[in-house]
Amino acid sequence: MSAQCKSSVDFCSIPLIALNFGVRKRLGLYLNPRNAVAADWTALAEAMGFSYLEIKNYEKCENPTMTVLEHWQVKGSEATVGRLLSIMEEAERKDVITDLYSAIEKDCLEYLKKASEAPLQVPEVDSCEPRTAEKRGITTRDDPQGISPEMFDAFICYCKSDFSFVCEMINQLEHTEYRLKLCVFDRDVLPGTCVWTITSELIEKRCKRMVVVISDDYLESDACDFQTKFALSLSPGARSKRLIPVVYKPMKKPFPSILRFLTLCDYTRPCTQAWFWVRLAKALSLP
Repeated sequence: MSAQCKSSVDFCSIPLIALNFGVRKRLGLYLNPRNAVAADWTALAEAMGFSYLEIKNYEKCENPTMTVLEHWQVKGSEATVGRLLSIMEEAERKDVITDLYSAIEKDCLEYLKKASEAPLQVPEVDSCEPRTAEKRGITTRDDPQGISPEMFDAFICYCKSDFSFVCEMINQLEHTEYRLKLCVFDRDVLPGTCVWTITSELIEKRCKRMVVVISDDYLESDACDFQTKFALSLSPGARSKRLIPVVYKPMKKPFPSILRFLTLCDYTRPCTQAWFWVRLAKALSLP
């Protein structure tokens, strides 16, 4: 009998994000070791649709199983707990399912509980036009009636400690021949609105791309984490070059694994600094 039939929980309707760090870490303990007899993480990655080159690059990660799960969960509705269980069953790793089943079920029940306690939302949450006044007049140059919303070339994802570099970015990209228009939250967004709702609106509807300023402090920011994962969900596999990660100073902490598959714009290398702003400006100028 399938593991999914043992529970009243509809695992196929629950996104992979429901699984917490503890379960993912334990999955890694089972699947990270390369095994000539039982299927390991590479078999799961292949079943999830990752290419040979992607899998070879994941081999360099400290915990490839967790990295694969992070990248898979932004691919869309296919990445569910039910699909993960099915993949492991097809790979004949029922031993893993048996040992972790109660923990997986517990995470899913917690997810459903939190979802049921969430505040009511408007019926439609797709990419339709705004139906609430909250999304009208959200930037300093917006039409208050929402008829002509202000548009931007890029949304800048940053934490407060990196604001001096964001100011340099404004000088280099807005006040030069590039004439790009950047959305900088502290400068352009009107106060008094719901941060998460407005941020989603700006990233999805108002900005062609998003520049992610990576630093040690970025890794600790819940707001930056939300913005990055939301933007990744809009462009699975980076098909539209929507995210552009930027590093402007040396980091002590590991680079975020969820962005490792994206081409980096690196300001820390003296030999390439002369090309940094040209590369970034051209990437943001693409249609």
